[in-house]
Amino acid sequence: MNDAPRKAPLLVIGGGLAGCEAAWQIAQLGVPVELCEMRPHRRSPAHVSDALAELVCSNSLRGAALENAVGLLKEELFVLDSLIIASARQTAVPAGGALAVDRELFGAAVEARLTAHPLVTLRREEVTTLSEDRSTIVACGPLPSDALAAELDALITRTSGSAQGRLHYYDAASPIVETDSLDRSVMYEKSRYDKGDGSDYLNIPLDQAQYRQFVTDLCLAPKHEPKEFEVDALQGKIPYFEGCLPVEEIAARGEDALRYGPMKPVGLRDPQTGQTPYAVVQLRKENARASAYNLVGFQTRLTWPAQKAVFGRLPGLENAEWLRYGVMHRNAFLDAPRLLTPDFCLRGRPHLRFAGQITGAEGYVEAAACGLLAGRAAAREWLGLAPIPTPADTALGAIVAHSQNTVTPNFQPSNVTWSWFSPLEKTIRDKRERRRQLAERALAHIATYAAAHNLLEAL
Repeated sequence: MNDAPRKAPLLVIGGGLAGCEAAWQIAQLGVPVELCEMRPHRRSPAHVSDALAELVCSNSLRGAALENAVGLLKEELFVLDSLIIASARQTAVPAGGALAVDRELFGAAVEARLTAHPLVTLRREEVTTLSEDRSTIVACGPLPSDALAAELDALITRTSGSAQGRLHYYDAASPIVETDSLDRSVMYEKSRYDKGDGSDYLNIPLDQAQYRQFVTDLCLAPKHEPKEFEVDALQGKIPYFEGCLPVEEIAARGEDALRYGPMKPVGLRDPQTGQTPYAVVQLRKENARASAYNLVGFQTRLTWPAQKAVFGRLPGLENAEWLRYGVMHRNAFLDAPRLLTPDFCLRGRPHLRFAGQITGAEGYVEAAACGLLAGRAAAREWLGLAPIPTPADTALGAIVAHSQNTVTPNFQPSNVTWSWFSPLEKTIRDKRERRRQLAERALAHIATYAAAHNLLEAL
């Protein structure tokens, strides 16, 4: 056996959430790791800084309660020494029932802990080729460089005989506005159902006429025209991810679509009038200083002048200073059920793993979870330790189950959901109580999983 190349430090490609988490887990298991990030030499269309673990869309890691599948996932990750979750909680900003962070402080916290670790070597260089022998985790995110994407296509072709495994869809980012430029006299502070301290969000109430005008403006406003390569040949349209649709795409689906989506007024009664508005635009803090807010759920493909005009007609945003306009970008992901094993190895290439959004795990927390699982699996292989399967009926197990779902022929990215959990032995009608008990069962499984790791590592 030729084990020498495999005893080189593990290689992680990509300094996003998945890559940083993978590198941390590897190092924490006593294995040397090289983390390669192509910025500042090259940036993807979505990145605006050179920081590790940059949050390119929202600053929210979504719900924190255990009754939410993603809230349970956060807790599971925290139990397993997640760098991403620990850093997020350290740099959290008020966001009602969600975990949101100060972007700059979050990225700095992740980078500081990684670069201080004696077994982590950070290399600021682009990786364009993949070794057949060296243990590697590709955590390039959904936007690999052209050179790496070509390498992945060639590798998939050699492995599976088809280049169709690397698919794509489109994601979007919401605009960000400077706080001092807002007219807050027409807004009110309130979190949905008064979660958090009740002032984590700014809300712009709209009456029926204002809402209908906004929907009309969205539908008529000019949009960035898709290029030929952006359109799915079979569908004849852009293959948007249903969980993150552009606001104008939602508006085009019906007059009330936005009012039952990101502009839903439920739980947001206006304290000034005592009435629930017809629709609401919510703004969420971007940082701890609350010097900037993002428009929640307003990811968009409108042109920048159109965004300034349409959003600028909303009450309180007439003189808004836009720090970032919404953007659209192409995201690539693998047909995971047919290309990856349960520990995220490329089938036929046992030393090559993938992690993060390129596996079809949608969302910041889900990406970090893939990094944790791939990092631990790669480190155990490097150490010669037996693999430990991810326990079922956990949020981590749900991510693995989704990645192995061969029943659906058209694999699509997904957030973590309760759909992969088996039912409790006793039927519980109350949804919140049922999910709380599912979470308790999951955390018990995670405790056993963590203990198994710790026991074998001590041998």
